[in-house]
Amino acid sequence: MLDEFKQFIMRGNVLDLAIGFIMGTAFSGIVKSLVSDVIMPPIGYIMGDMDFSQIYINLSGGDYDSLVAAQEAGAATINIGLFLNTLINFLIVAFVVFMLIRAVNKATSMGEEEAPEEPTTKDCPYCKSSIAIEATRCPNCTSQLETA
Repeated sequence: MLDEFKQFIMRGNVLDLAIGFIMGTAFSGIVKSLVSDVIMPPIGYIMGDMDFSQIYINLSGGDYDSLVAAQEAGAATINIGLFLNTLINFLIVAFVVFMLIRAVNKATSMGEEEAPEEPTTKDCPYCKSSIAIEATRCPNCTSQLETA
């Protein structure tokens, strides 16, 4: 059983998954900092010194100076700003993953030229309609076709 477990762990897919998970966790912190420290401050400045992380809807009816104060008081809140930050984080991560996969796909397909697809249809020389490549008679005009 120990040998089977060792073989399972040493499989390429499991190691790739573990490395991907560790890198994704580290990358998540970078993206979170990028969004909260680099992207959102200029957007907040443009929108009149607005701190997106402080945008919330108070459902409890009390009056609080900040989201932190409302949460400390146990007030029910809808945290719109935090959701926006999380959404932007997700979009950035998704875009970076898309770009990485695109680059890997390009790198692995370099030098491999795709073979052109074999045609499956041809045009009838008499009525010019599209017919199956193996056809010996046109189904539209019933002309006998030459076989090559």
